[in-house]
Amino acid sequence: MRKYQLTLVTKSSDSAKKKAIDSVKGMLKAAKIEKEEELGEKDLAYSIKRETKGFYTNYLFSADSLPAGFEKRLNADENVLRFLVIKL
Repeated sequence: MRKYQLTLVTKSSDSAKKKAIDSVKGMLKAAKIEKEEELGEKDLAYSIKRETKGFYTNYLFSADSLPAGFEKRLNADENVLRFLVIKL
């Protein structure tokens, strides 16, 4: 199994944050989430989708490969401002 790190920046409202995190956990059902770390709300350097603050969350997970369409679904999610997936 390969290890991956996902850094997720979501809208800072509680409902948007919860929807985005639930969506990510749903996509990663087959993967083993080893660590989930909430870094909290931070100011963005520039506005993204008319948002000036974002909520940062890091995930460390193991999977054979990324689920099909994982990045496309994150791009399509209106509650996700930015994300970065790194293969470790």
